[in-house]
Amino acid sequence: MPRKIVIHAGFHKTGTSTVQQVLRSNRKVLMPALAIRLKGQMVDLMHATRGYSTYGTDAALDKVRRRFDALLAGLPGMPQRTLLLSAEELAGHMPGRGPLATYAGAPILMHLFWQRANAAFPQTPVIFCFSTRAPETWMRSAWAEHVKSSSMTLDFEEFRARYPDASALDDIVQQVTSRVPAPVHNFRLETCASLPLGPTDPVLDLCDIPDDIRETLKPQPPQNTRLGERTLAALLAANRAHPDPEARDAAKQAILTKGVNA
Repeated sequence: MPRKIVIHAGFHKTGTSTVQQVLRSNRKVLMPALAIRLKGQMVDLMHATRGYSTYGTDAALDKVRRRFDALLAGLPGMPQRTLLLSAEELAGHMPGRGPLATYAGAPILMHLFWQRANAAFPQTPVIFCFSTRAPETWMRSAWAEHVKSSSMTLDFEEFRARYPDASALDDIVQQVTSRVPAPVHNFRLETCASLPLGPTDPVLDLCDIPDDIRETLKPQPPQNTRLGERTLAALLAANRAHPDPEARDAAKQAILTKGVNA
C-alpha cells in the first residue's frame, strides 16, 4: 500500500497542466519516492467524474466509485512511496458547459475518494490539494479555454453574466474542507511565480520528497497558457459561423496553425 495518498484535484486554469508536465518530465527521477498517476492513466475515472459533474445522479457517482476502486486495486505495492493523483478533472468538468455553473460536484467527489481510499488502505493518510486563482483572471482564462476547446459562442461579458459563481473556487475548497475528514490544502497560482518549479512546488511539498531528489528536478515552461485576444476573437467567430462540428474544428485548426497576432 502507499505510505501516503495526495490527490491534486484541480482546478482547471490554475497551473495544473504545468504541474503535470513537470511531474511527467521528472517521473524517472521522482520514482524512488513518488508514484504518479496523471490523466492519461486515469482515463476511465475522468470520464466518470465528468459524467457525475454533469448529471449528478447516484448512478453516475457509483460509476466513479467503481472506477476509483479499480484504480486503487491495480496499484503495485509501494510501501515506501507516496501516491500522487494529479488531474483537474478529478473535480469534474470545468464550469461553463451548458447548465454546469460551478464545481458543486467536487466536494461530493472528494468525499467519495476519501471513503474509498480509506477502505482500501485504512492505515494510509489521504491529503487533498487544490490550486486556485484570483476570480477575475480565472474567469477570463476559463472563457478563453472554452472558446478554444469547445463550441462556445458567448463573448466574455455574456459568459461572466451567465456563470457568475463559476470562479468561486475558494468557496468550493471550503466546502471540501467541511465535508472531508482529511487535510485539505490550497494555494493561489499567483503566489507561485518565483518558485523554482512554479505551481508544482506546493504540490510536492505534500509528498515527502527527499531533498536530494527535489534538488535535481527540472522546471518546465508554463503549459496551456491563454491565447492572444485576436486569436480568441477569430476562434469565437469560427464557433459562431460553423454549427457543423467538422467544419468548425477545421476552421479553428487553421486559425491555430496559421496564428493570429495578439
